[in-house]
Amino acid sequence: MMFAVAVLLPWLALMLRGRMFQGLLCLVLQITLIGWLPAAIWAVMVVNSDNEERRHRELLASLQNKS
Repeated sequence: MMFAVAVLLPWLALMLRGRMFQGLLCLVLQITLIGWLPAAIWAVMVVNSDNEERRHRELLASLQNKS
């Protein structure tokens, strides 16, 4: 779901992830028709990175709980 938001409304995806300044910058970039594609790619990369980071934290927490 978040990847669809990242492609359609990149600025909103960044703001929902807590990155307000990046979201505003992305909105300015998205206003231009040429800038929409880089903004969408940027938002997808941020969402993917946040998902990977969450998985890493969960894995570390589960490893620490086993010890």
